[in-house]
Amino acid sequence: MAENTKNIASNRKAYHEYFIEEKYEAGIVLVGTEVKSIRQGKVNLKDSFVNIKDGEAYVYNMHISPYEKGNIYNVDPLRPRKLLLNKREIRKMLGLATLKGYSLIPLSLYLKNGRVKMELAVAKGKKNYDKRQDIAKKDAERRIQRQDD
Repeated sequence: MAENTKNIASNRKAYHEYFIEEKYEAGIVLVGTEVKSIRQGKVNLKDSFVNIKDGEAYVYNMHISPYEKGNIYNVDPLRPRKLLLNKREIRKMLGLATLKGYSLIPLSLYLKNGRVKMELAVAKGKKNYDKRQDIAKKDAERRIQRQDD
């Protein structure tokens, strides 16, 4: 059975700011008007992060714009949203996240078979010199690519 996936939003800043160690897929607990806004692509993952509280994972600062026709059913655009993960996955992420310098960050938001899913990662923050090395490596690859063409 083929999986129908449609990418809605991605956190491109995450790949620049962090070394991605492990990736996970999680469902999200949402309200109907939030799902409609997400389907329209009105979501921002830029400054969002994941935190584990009382054995449950929550995503914070993920901005979902209010649905235009939602009226009284719209909720706070920045409210914490619960992530649906197995206990085993949550324990593993908590163990990795407690290590010095590691964070839990969302990478992308997508629709999979009609359901909203989030790809999140255990990531370690990059230092400035790491970022400069990555930029230099990309520049070198571009130069080589241009010479080949």
